[in-house]
Amino acid sequence: MIAPARPTDALVPDRTIRVLLVDDQAIVGESVRRMLLDDPEIEFHFCQDPAQAIPTANRIRPTVILQDLVMPEVDGLLLVKFYRANPGTRETPMVVLSSKEEPVVKAKAFALGANDYLVKLPDKVELIARIRYHSQAYRNLVERNEAYEKLAESQKELAGELGRAAKYVESILPAPLTGDVSIQWRFVPNSSLGGDIFGYHWHDPDHLIIYLLDVSGHGVGSALLAVSAANVISNRSLADTDFLNPVEVMSRLNDVFQMDRQDGKFFTIFYSVFQKSTRLLKYSNAAHPSALLFTDAGFQEFESMNPMIGMLPPGMPFDGGETVLPANARLLVYSDGAFEILKADDTMWTYEEFMDFLAPQAANPNLMDDLYARLKELRGVDVLTDDLSILDVRL
Repeated sequence: MIAPARPTDALVPDRTIRVLLVDDQAIVGESVRRMLLDDPEIEFHFCQDPAQAIPTANRIRPTVILQDLVMPEVDGLLLVKFYRANPGTRETPMVVLSSKEEPVVKAKAFALGANDYLVKLPDKVELIARIRYHSQAYRNLVERNEAYEKLAESQKELAGELGRAAKYVESILPAPLTGDVSIQWRFVPNSSLGGDIFGYHWHDPDHLIIYLLDVSGHGVGSALLAVSAANVISNRSLADTDFLNPVEVMSRLNDVFQMDRQDGKFFTIFYSVFQKSTRLLKYSNAAHPSALLFTDAGFQEFESMNPMIGMLPPGMPFDGGETVLPANARLLVYSDGAFEILKADDTMWTYEEFMDFLAPQAANPNLMDDLYARLKELRGVDVLTDDLSILDVRL
């Protein structure tokens, strides 16, 4: 008796090899069954009606199909073509069986998608070896495809997570400031989400705190650290710290956000305090891009004078500076995404070129938008290589 096919829904999780033989001759089916009988890892299925070959294959999900080429009513080569058109058997290995060695028929079978060719009935050892070989290749293919699908799914989830994180970061950014001091800003997160965040608030009616920081790396971890540092500043939650003293704030941030406690992450920051009554601007820059002060006399760079936050041991001193601002001053604070641009020709936009672009922009009311347009033009695409954050402060 020919062993009946056992229905299964999918590839079994063990090492079972599932063989489907499609042949109109019962004697061939019995002969192949007996060849495979002693191998416990091989599960044999036989389909004598070629019209039922595709439905049977869809039901049992074989790891290899043995297909006879000469059958009544349905041409075996036509079935090979149908297998490859059928989603359930598109990638299933197929070994065609023929009564004789025919190069033309063999070439046609391979052209239609067959994986192997045997003259029936083959030697038992050879048949089992080929079944094992093709089944293992198919199992590897299935596992690879599943890995790709999981990777694509995880990437989709990550993209959604990054998108939600970017929206959250943007949701906690301050509203534009109007009045004697006005602040407008642009925040453009890139596809992998950097660690940019900024803020400003009146410490009291006479002192305005302005800062922008950028955490190393990309992704949700960098964004979370950025939000954490910004919350510390906005909530004044550093103990024994005078938030009107930029140097003291830098030192205390370094104490709290040691990189060995932040998964190796550190951040750069420009932190400043503007006193409205005296027009005195105090500032400290921890390895952050130079803030620019535009005045009628030109522009001044507030360059970095300290290492990144988190890199020095706790208790290390930081340096700062101060300057009295003339009337109608304009302060531009930005992240490195404003100038570290990989251009379409795979060269970098230099800092000197960036400064040359900004130099004549002191009176341009659309400076931020014009800069963003220039960056997209240089990139050749709308997505930048890093987050872009800009504060345009009129003092």
